[in-house]
Amino acid sequence: QVQLVESGGGLVQAGGSLRLSCAASGSTDSMYAMGWFRQAPGKEREFVAGITWSGGYTFYADSVKGRFTISRDNAKRTMYLQMNSLKPEDTAVYYCAASLFGRRLRGAEGYDYWGQGTQVTVSS
Repeated sequence: QVQLVESGGGLVQAGGSLRLSCAASGSTDSMYAMGWFRQAPGKEREFVAGITWSGGYTFYADSVKGRFTISRDNAKRTMYLQMNSLKPEDTAVYYCAASLFGRRLRGAEGYDYWGQGTQVTVSS
């Protein structure tokens, strides 16, 4: 079992920045990768960014490439999402997720454990 807890959400003006954190506990040695997803009201959950836990290989959705940076600190068992140049369309609940098997990492079906989510609101 892996437990995930997100933090760092909030309200920010367009053009501003936020950093989300996701603290992992439990059987973290079994994780192959972690990722960030988001879900806006009335929309499906969408992939934002992912990172492999050992090698640190990163991958992003086109909508956030160049603005968001995913990283991890293995010693702290924590993943981060630095979000810059935020836009109102980035408003959503952001979820972190952990994948044990590393398949289909751009889809929610590729992840086995999820956090409770943290709200990010970007005002225009």
